[in-house]
Amino acid sequence: MLMPSFIRDRREALVAEVARKRVLVVDDASLVRLYYRDALERAGYMVDEALNGLEALEKLLLQPADLLIVDVNMPQMDGFTFLKVLRRQELPLAGTPALVTSTECGPQDILAARRAGANFYLVKPLTQDILVEYAALLCGAAA
Repeated sequence: MLMPSFIRDRREALVAEVARKRVLVVDDASLVRLYYRDALERAGYMVDEALNGLEALEKLLLQPADLLIVDVNMPQMDGFTFLKVLRRQELPLAGTPALVTSTECGPQDILAARRAGANFYLVKPLTQDILVEYAALLCGAAA
């Protein structure tokens, strides 16, 4: 099926806009990381991964990201602790937008995410379209 040129042009413009944007996915579940990577790379993002908050901090010091997608429950350093530590840094990376994802959906969970420094909180499971839409929003690309 042929795609109308205005849709193709819009898609190409969005891919070009995010092509240099780097996303760090922080989640201890390998299938979740793979699912997010697939969606984000198809949308044109560069994707890196970390298994927990501690590894994410190390990776960010070596290679800053434009967006963080962070799970809550992880070994060694959970997502909330990671964001609190990151937000206290006196470095430009302290302001990196963060999307927290979790299976926990109570109001106390959302409040805890906001207090930790999350920009958005989404409940798993996420569709790939929703993930890419929020990534574009937080990276400043028009979805």
